[in-house]
Amino acid sequence: MGRIAGVTRAETRERLLSAAADAFAARGYDGTRVADIARAAGVSNGALYAHFGSKAELLVAALRVHGKRLLAELFAADPDRPVIDLLLTIGRGLPHRQEPRAHLVVEALAAARRDEDVARPMRDYVGERAGWLAGLMDIAQAGEEIDPALSPNALAHFCLLLALGAALVPADMHEVGDEEWAALLTRIVAAFAPPGPTPQAGGPQ
Repeated sequence: MGRIAGVTRAETRERLLSAAADAFAARGYDGTRVADIARAAGVSNGALYAHFGSKAELLVAALRVHGKRLLAELFAADPDRPVIDLLLTIGRGLPHRQEPRAHLVVEALAAARRDEDVARPMRDYVGERAGWLAGLMDIAQAGEEIDPALSPNALAHFCLLLALGAALVPADMHEVGDEEWAALLTRIVAAFAPPGPTPQAGGPQ
């Protein structure tokens, strides 16, 4: 079983990435065999290695394509939408049950702690995501939505930790009400706002 007749190289790659995303999300990195992914995609092991040099490379490639990218998609759809509004929209959905592929990043990070072959590309992946978020924070600071005294890198790190925490502690482990969660997020995001004008001496208090 090699390349599938009538299927392009790009389509074969997408089949492999989709099969890998499902397998890694369901069984984890250590519990998934390359042969299982190839079989699910309908190709041979040799065909798989023609696209990806290792299981680690396949894991991170699957994460790049099938990992959760909702914030980026919302921003691309409406780049003029306030960044704070985007963050609140994404944040409100974090406690809800997510599709299995949304937890692919957890499997990848867990594997990276044990396997340097996974750790190397994951550092690049996380760095890219953090860089993109920091750039979004720069946009928000330029638009006077966020206090310019705050570090965009620290804000990006905070967002990453919040998103990863939601994947690690899903709704069926600890549930929180939508209204109370939204109220907390609103309070936190309000703390990001630029400071208001300092009252003048003798002026209105």
